[in-house]
Amino acid sequence: MVNNEQRRRQLAREKFERQRERREAARRKARRRNVIIASGLAVVLAAGVAAYASTSLTDDSGDSAASSDPNNSDKATGSPSAAADPCTAKPAPGSPATATWKKEPDMSIDTSAAYTMKLDTTCGSIGLKLDAKNAPHTVNSFKFLADKGFFDHTKCHRLTTSNIYVLQCGDPKGTGSGGPGYTLPDENLKSPSLKGNVYPAGTVAMANTGKAHTGGSQFFLVYQDSQLPPQYTPFGTIDADGMKVLKKIAAAGESSGQGDGAPNASVVINKAAVTSS
Repeated sequence: MVNNEQRRRQLAREKFERQRERREAARRKARRRNVIIASGLAVVLAAGVAAYASTSLTDDSGDSAASSDPNNSDKATGSPSAAADPCTAKPAPGSPATATWKKEPDMSIDTSAAYTMKLDTTCGSIGLKLDAKNAPHTVNSFKFLADKGFFDHTKCHRLTTSNIYVLQCGDPKGTGSGGPGYTLPDENLKSPSLKGNVYPAGTVAMANTGKAHTGGSQFFLVYQDSQLPPQYTPFGTIDADGMKVLKKIAAAGESSGQGDGAPNASVVINKAAVTSS
C-alpha cells in the first residue's frame, strides 16, 4: 500500500515530468517557427537575415524568397492582402506522391545540354531555365523527381512577404516537412549572380535545414531581390511569364499576417516536367 510520503513523491515526479514535456514542446515549437525552406527542410531566419531551409529557406524534413519594382513594395508587407485568390483553376485530379528513395539518383543528365522545367500550376505556367553546368546534382535530381511525378499535385506551401520574398514549393506533404528521402550536395554557391548576399528576383534555389548539403526536393522562387547568405543552391532562373504568375501570388499575401505563412493563393503544381534541348 502506498503511504502519504510515497504518494507525495510520485505526484512530484509526475509534475516534474509534465513540466519537462511542456518545455520540450515549447522548444520544438520555437525551432519549427524559426525555420523557413527545401527538400523537406525549412529555411531559417537568422540574425536579422531571413535565411531559408527544404527548402532559411529550410526544409523541416530532416528533423526540420517578387519583382524588384519599387512600385510593388506595398505588396511585400506582413499584413494580409484583401486581394482575391488569383488561382481560379481547379487542381487536376490526383494526389501527391508518397515514394521516397534512400540515395541520390545516379547522374544521367548531359551537363552541356540546356534543361528547362515547366510548372503547370493552378495560377498559371511557371517556366524555369535550369543550370545543369553549375548545379548538375540538383538539376539531375529535379529531372529524376519530375519524371517520377514527384512534384505533381503538390501545394506551394509557403510565401514570405517580409525581409525575404519567396514562394516555397516542392514538398509532397504540403507542410514543409516532406522530401525525397535523400539529400543533395550544395552547388553553385559562388555564382556571380549572388552579389552582396542577394538572391535576385527571378532566381530559383534550394531550401535546406540551414546546414550544409541538406537540400532535398523543396525549392524557392524569388519574386523580389532577397538578402540571404549564400547557403542555398541557385540552380536556375524564372521566365518572364513565370514572374507574372509569382507577382499575382505575392499580391494575394499570406495567411499569418506576419510576413511568413501559407499563401492566400491556392497554388497547386498540377504537373512538373523537365526537358532538354
